[in-house]
Amino acid sequence: MAMNSQGRQTRAANEMNAEVSTHTGNKALQIEEPLIFERGAEGGSGVDLPEPEGIMPRLGGQQAESAPELPGLSEPEAMRHYVRLSQKNYAIDMGIFPLGSCTMKHNPRLNEKTARMPGFSDIHPLQPESTVQGALELMDRLAGWLKELTAMPAVAMSPKAGAHGELCGMMAIKAALVARGEAGTRTRVLVPESAHGTNPATAAQCGFKVDKLPAADDGRVDLQAFKSKLGPDVAGIMVTNPNTCGLFERDIREMADAVHEAGGYFYCDGANFNAIMGKTRPGELGIDAMHINLHKTFSTPHGGGGPGSGPTVLSEALAPFAPVPFVVSDEDGFRLVETAAGEGEQAFGRMVAFHGQMGMFVRALTYMLSHGKDGLRQAAEDAVLNANYVQKRLSAEMTPAFPGTCMHEALFSDAFLKDTGVGTIDFAKAMIDEGFHPMTMYFPLVVSGAMLIEPTETESKFGLDQFCDSLLALAKEAKSGNTERFEAAPVYAPKRRLDETQAARKPVLRWQPEMAEAMAAE
Repeated sequence: MAMNSQGRQTRAANEMNAEVSTHTGNKALQIEEPLIFERGAEGGSGVDLPEPEGIMPRLGGQQAESAPELPGLSEPEAMRHYVRLSQKNYAIDMGIFPLGSCTMKHNPRLNEKTARMPGFSDIHPLQPESTVQGALELMDRLAGWLKELTAMPAVAMSPKAGAHGELCGMMAIKAALVARGEAGTRTRVLVPESAHGTNPATAAQCGFKVDKLPAADDGRVDLQAFKSKLGPDVAGIMVTNPNTCGLFERDIREMADAVHEAGGYFYCDGANFNAIMGKTRPGELGIDAMHINLHKTFSTPHGGGGPGSGPTVLSEALAPFAPVPFVVSDEDGFRLVETAAGEGEQAFGRMVAFHGQMGMFVRALTYMLSHGKDGLRQAAEDAVLNANYVQKRLSAEMTPAFPGTCMHEALFSDAFLKDTGVGTIDFAKAMIDEGFHPMTMYFPLVVSGAMLIEPTETESKFGLDQFCDSLLALAKEAKSGNTERFEAAPVYAPKRRLDETQAARKPVLRWQPEMAEAMAAE
């Protein structure tokens, strides 16, 4: 019999993979749940209201001719539907979320409490500045922390996510080229093969030609290839550091000096700032612009409770071109510079209607103040320590993509699965049966069958060991020839394996009621 840690009998070993059919389709507390339209009935409602009498429409003849086709459910039915759906969604509060390049770490509840304080959550962007002095001071203080952590003189707070922050940095670079009279001649931006996909997209959106940089055998930018591509038409370079392979670009200072000597600018993708905050200051490495994902580095992971935020720090050369609005202070208090005139006359323009993501600003500053400078440094150290622990443990059965230590992410290739009949996607599906969300699969593209793991600093050794033990066991099972286990996975998920190609090519995005045969014939 299979035994749990307390010695009680669980299930017989030969029952572990048995398919059990039930009358309801439910599997114990894993309850089957149809679409809300499928379970709704006409006339069902959580509230009964009398038909209004004597109401004259004021819509100028634009009122709807019929009621919206909403599902009819009672209040408990609606509540149960959404609770059951929530139980099918994996979350950081359930277990490790090892997605590489996403920094899916724990959300301190203190951050959530402060973000919900009425003085921050209830304010409106059109309020008079005199009534939001505290919010403006918070933005100013947060900007001060970001400038201190990066050794940069200016920061644009309004970008609302990483790609938006990239756009801000590249638009500042373009504005600087326009001011120099070189916008028409400097048209090429160098982008490494291992860059985030948004990097070349952002450069292209700003009107630049993207010139791809190859990677060296160690997973970093090929320095000689980079230098050979420099010329009078180069506007700049976009580099992620630490890069998408989870490695620190050791030659970053030399690259910055070289691109500056050639007359270009250095943009750094700061999505992985989580690995170096408090340890390395980008401004001291020669970087001209870098966005920082507040929603990743400073404690709210993707999907973790609201929108993102991507402030962009700027060097002295680019600071005058920062977009409006931005916060300034004088003897009368804090105020916003809203227009590209006067104090903002060199601004390249405006990126958003208002002033950024207030909820993320509050969360980020709360995180900073509760950790302090030394605590932020330790968070980066622990993120790197955890990733190297995972890499070291998994190396016993899996294949690291590159030799040596990593930064905050451990990257593996599919070499260990060669000739097993098990593919990378099969391995990922088997992880679901083990109760784990798969790591980032097939990215970065420079590594065959890539498996990118970012444990973050918030995972304990117990959690990491449980995760590693499961992956090591799966790797051994794949090598032993048990392909059936992997081809069938996931067995225990609410839904079995989908035809992902068809799901991507022919998605069903809208529910339609089944038509009766008579209606179909007509």
